[in-house]
Amino acid sequence: MNSGRETTNAPSAHALAAAVEDLLESSMYSMDDDAYIEFIQHLETSFRKLDAVKQRCALESVARGLPARAGVKSPILFLQETLRLSYAEAATRVRNADLLSTVSEGSMTRPPVLPHVAEAQRAGEISADHIKAINDALKQIPDAAGPEVKERAEQHLTAYARQGDPKGVTTLGVRILANVDPDGRLIEDRDRQRVRGIKIGNQRIDGMYPITGLLTPQLGAVMKPMFEKFGRPGMCNPDDPESPWTTAELGLDTELDDGDDTGDVDVDDPSLTPAERARAAVRAKLRAAAKKDHRTAEQRNHDALMVFFRPDMGPTRLGSHRGLPVSTIITMSIDDLEKRAGVATTATGGTMSITQALQVARNSTPYLVVLDRNGRPLHLSRGQRLANPAQRLALTATERGCTRPGCDAPASRSAVHHIKEWADGGETDIENLTFACDACHAQVNSGPNGWKTIVMPDDSEHPGKTGWIPPPHIDPARRPRVNFRHHPRVSSPSGVPGIPARRLC
Repeated sequence: MNSGRETTNAPSAHALAAAVEDLLESSMYSMDDDAYIEFIQHLETSFRKLDAVKQRCALESVARGLPARAGVKSPILFLQETLRLSYAEAATRVRNADLLSTVSEGSMTRPPVLPHVAEAQRAGEISADHIKAINDALKQIPDAAGPEVKERAEQHLTAYARQGDPKGVTTLGVRILANVDPDGRLIEDRDRQRVRGIKIGNQRIDGMYPITGLLTPQLGAVMKPMFEKFGRPGMCNPDDPESPWTTAELGLDTELDDGDDTGDVDVDDPSLTPAERARAAVRAKLRAAAKKDHRTAEQRNHDALMVFFRPDMGPTRLGSHRGLPVSTIITMSIDDLEKRAGVATTATGGTMSITQALQVARNSTPYLVVLDRNGRPLHLSRGQRLANPAQRLALTATERGCTRPGCDAPASRSAVHHIKEWADGGETDIENLTFACDACHAQVNSGPNGWKTIVMPDDSEHPGKTGWIPPPHIDPARRPRVNFRHHPRVSSPSGVPGIPARRLC
């Protein structure tokens, strides 16, 4: 089936096969850790470049007319049968070939639909998951926004993808979409209302009910705080008779935790008040239950919902979580509030328009945090180790979540951490407080493999932010890093054209 095309590139495929065989046979144990990390990074770059080659092959198959010769209806089916791929993998290659390749159309050639993404892929800087996240985000931008906005969004998302992970790209895409249409004129709320819904299917043979649906931003913001508290490990576990389950144990009469980096508390400490002793006992019981909890996050959410619908529960009796009432905490800037345009954020990591946030505020009793025009919290000082609710609210508004680089845990899953440790003289002032989720907080220690936290100096690129100094095996130079997962716009190069939007709060 020779079409007369050049075959001078064939030896390169043999060279690639030989290189892969060499990798399969080579030992990696002789490399030290630094060399090994550099090796896998270079290897990943090559893998990503190969994705671009796969797309070229898909395009070439179409140009040669091979699907029609093979008697199949589409290039997807041709790749699926010829290369023994799944339909999803074959479809991805064909779709990406159309988006990221220069396509010949008769005597004309069409440049890539997503040129910035194509360039980053050919450089090996982004993965297939990055590409999917970028494309999914761009598909949500209305055509009415215009091609210039879509092109800027593509450039903005790609710039972030070069240094962030795919989940962060999706987060940034949500914020871009909300800012492209801050007033709901392009994507109207009635569009969201039209697709909202929860469907409970027919009972299956095993007795289970399937459920699918889409929640509006308002309902999601109301439900997620409940899942954060009652769906945490150890809570409401039907397989553990010792799991906190009763009204008092659920924290309605005693808090489950105070949201600070206090560690264990001795229940028998005579200096404790009866209320503190009761709270410490519940927390100890929860920690013990969490160690025995092997449920998935989805299973824990299911069991939390079961508790939520108990007769003695409900939205008015949710108690507190990490030192704050289990309620919707909404943050917005004063500029956006005055203009009724922009994006509000929630403590559980969600976003909604200012209009939607005000609707939630009218229909429930959320905590509303409005930042000044500089986005700064008030100076809140406290002479005790535990942060007070006002300080946690301030951190929720400014930090939004765990500040360890790469972590996406929202504020509702984070504890208050002293940047300079309390034991080392660190004060419980807002300037010395930050957020760290439980897993990341455990990595802060003075050992050789521990992380350190500092306040970034005024002459740094990110003054006042929390810097995390990695251990030597991650960065021998131990340069402090800042987390951009909750503030994705901050990490983008200043040369990237901005999206016409309000300031993110």
